[in-house]
Amino acid sequence: MATPTIVLVHGAFADAASFAPVTRILLDQGHTVRVPAVPNRSLLGDSAYIRSVVEQIEGPVILAGHSYGGAVITVAGAADNVVGLVYISGYALDEGESLGQLQGGFPDSDLAANLVYTPFPIEGSEPGTDVSVKVDAFPDVFAAGIDREVSEVLAASQRPLAALAFSETAPVAAWKTKPGWGIVSSADHTINPDVERFGYKRAGLRSVIEIDAPHLVMRSHPAEVAKVIADAAAELA
Repeated sequence: MATPTIVLVHGAFADAASFAPVTRILLDQGHTVRVPAVPNRSLLGDSAYIRSVVEQIEGPVILAGHSYGGAVITVAGAADNVVGLVYISGYALDEGESLGQLQGGFPDSDLAANLVYTPFPIEGSEPGTDVSVKVDAFPDVFAAGIDREVSEVLAASQRPLAALAFSETAPVAAWKTKPGWGIVSSADHTINPDVERFGYKRAGLRSVIEIDAPHLVMRSHPAEVAKVIADAAAELA
């Protein structure tokens, strides 16, 4: 098998730039990398979009998803040319399971008390609801461990996630047929680390490591994250 193209999938309240340090490392190592913008409108729609990106890439692809991006790659990873999955502080949903259902089995993280709900218009339909993180809480809840000045910029530029994404269920779980790797952020204040551990164990991931890191582990520990992805790509090649 040829060396896979690495597709990095960001999560909620973030964008493709959240992977910038990891992207730089992987590019410097000679990997082909793509970091598409996730619409953050619905689990099914976002997964369909990422799958369409993947299916237009020639050759094998390894998907690496952070946070909500883990749920997205769980569904989009069913594409025929996806050969592996890497979960980064992410949700490894089961078939027929939603984000809300998975999270509901564990105590809330600090995120739950620091969310903002804002209506947005949908043409010809009832308004939707955007979910974002309180700007003043963002540095400690979502970007703990990141330089304060950087985290304040991330807070001001965060991309919300439509509430619909929390209730839609995954129609497929790609980890049932594709090998996977996982990173647990043990100092995560956005997702309860036990949610990550549970999902990874249930998925039977090939390898799981724990990093004493905040939710944005790819910004605080880019070398460690890049190594997991690169090692997975090498194993698959």
